[in-house]
Amino acid sequence: MTAHFLAIETSCDETAASVFTDEPKILSNVIASQTELHQRFGGVVPEVAARAHLQRLLPVIDEALRKSGKRLEDMAAIAVHHTPGLVGALLIGVSAAKALAIALDVPLLAVNHIEAHIYAARVAAGRDIFPCVGLVVSGGHTALFHCKSSLQFELLGSTRDDAAGEAFDKVAQILQLGFPGGPAIDREAATGNPKAHRFPRTLFDRDNLDFSFSGLKTAVLYAVHGKDLSNPRPAPTGQERADFAASFQQAVVDVLVEKCRRALVTTGLKRLAVGGGVAANQSLRIAMTDLIGDRQGELFIPPMELCTDNAAMASLAVEKWRLSLFAPMDLDAEPNLAWS
Repeated sequence: MTAHFLAIETSCDETAASVFTDEPKILSNVIASQTELHQRFGGVVPEVAARAHLQRLLPVIDEALRKSGKRLEDMAAIAVHHTPGLVGALLIGVSAAKALAIALDVPLLAVNHIEAHIYAARVAAGRDIFPCVGLVVSGGHTALFHCKSSLQFELLGSTRDDAAGEAFDKVAQILQLGFPGGPAIDREAATGNPKAHRFPRTLFDRDNLDFSFSGLKTAVLYAVHGKDLSNPRPAPTGQERADFAASFQQAVVDVLVEKCRRALVTTGLKRLAVGGGVAANQSLRIAMTDLIGDRQGELFIPPMELCTDNAAMASLAVEKWRLSLFAPMDLDAEPNLAWS
């Protein structure tokens, strides 16, 4: 008999809900974006995000149920992303999930949002992809994992400062391309020359799998406005702006690809899974395809709708459900989570 699950995602600025089966098969995946609320700030404002989640979550859940053709009473369990993220935003989703689980008298399943980004690649593949090297690259996180199984992740390296997605947002501000920066730079870079500017690639020593994008962001700032920021040069336009965008994007892609290559060598694995909002970047997808092709391995990247924050990737909860790894009803939101 097929089991059905409802999942909730409110870790940052997307209010989302999904219904899926224990295959897992996605029956619905509803996302209410908050982009328009945060655009004028040039980034996500935590208080604004939490308030919007509070207003939108119940309608989003209702829509997810409607699209799936299922009722709340059909759910075998309730899943929720409880870590990491913005604490106020997470609390909205966790509180709603606990209330539903109690009301329906069904188990609660706690899902790590970062690990779920990798699991999105498994959902898209429709088959097991583990063990693999997993890269999560998003607005708040850039990290490499040795994914020994769907529930066993070993951290190989993470960012020491800005995440890749954060660097995209900041450089988009420098180039006056708006928010969110990732899609804006991807579009602008399409007509640019990635070799127009030689920006730094922070790789550390050959055995290091950590990331750093702060220096790259600063290099772009000085190249665009000059080093005297009290009297900055005007932001570029036209082809000049496209060249800056393409050169910056290429620097990020080069670092991500090289670190993944090192991780594959270190682990001896042939499978690479990439998840997170920046995984939607076209240049990155092409470069990762080339990397894994050269190594005669397998690449798993979800479709665009499963790269950005969503609740369908919380179908990782099915793996916990099979093992009866239920969360306690005093589950709390954990904004920061460290891997051993």
